[in-house]
Amino acid sequence: MEADVQRANFAKLVAAKGVRLATLSRVLGRNPAYLQQYLMRGSPRELPERDRARLAEYLGVDETLLGGRPQAELVKVPRIDLGASAGPGGWAEEETLQAPFAFPPLLLRQLGVRPEAASMVRVAGDSMAPTLNDGDEILVDRDRCRIDARGIFVLRVEGELLVKRLRPAVGGVELVSDNPAYPVRLARAGRFQLIGRVAWLGRAL
Repeated sequence: MEADVQRANFAKLVAAKGVRLATLSRVLGRNPAYLQQYLMRGSPRELPERDRARLAEYLGVDETLLGGRPQAELVKVPRIDLGASAGPGGWAEEETLQAPFAFPPLLLRQLGVRPEAASMVRVAGDSMAPTLNDGDEILVDRDRCRIDARGIFVLRVEGELLVKRLRPAVGGVELVSDNPAYPVRLARAGRFQLIGRVAWLGRAL
């Protein structure tokens, strides 16, 4: 949107709301003449993103009217409840598909995860604490199934779905927990299915 169109839209909004420019300038933490200079002199040429967002919130309008970029459509990533256990394990027949998790496409690109290969899983148990806690939501990249020492992986072992660190071993892989109270287990070759690597963690505070 051109700068003059942004200013014209802002002037119309101010008139419609019946609010003073000096008042709005103070809302932004600026000097009282800030927005008058913006409208009358074109200084600044465009409002900074922070100011646009604050004004849109205060005036109760969409930020795009003030020149903000339209929000990209969120990517719906399928979410599975009890999909991975960091403790005793969740059985495949207990998995239930929940409401999808909405991800900004930019975040997925930054993580290097294709939407088609993404799944959200809720962690159950404490064997990966303090890295992963009970109830955490993890984003699993199903494209990344190459074992390395730094990664955390979701895998199925004889029907049991787990989230663990993996370590190559004779005859299979070792399942390593971050919680030292849990012993290392061996998953024998041919008896486990690697599903993907954990790419992102969501947690309530």
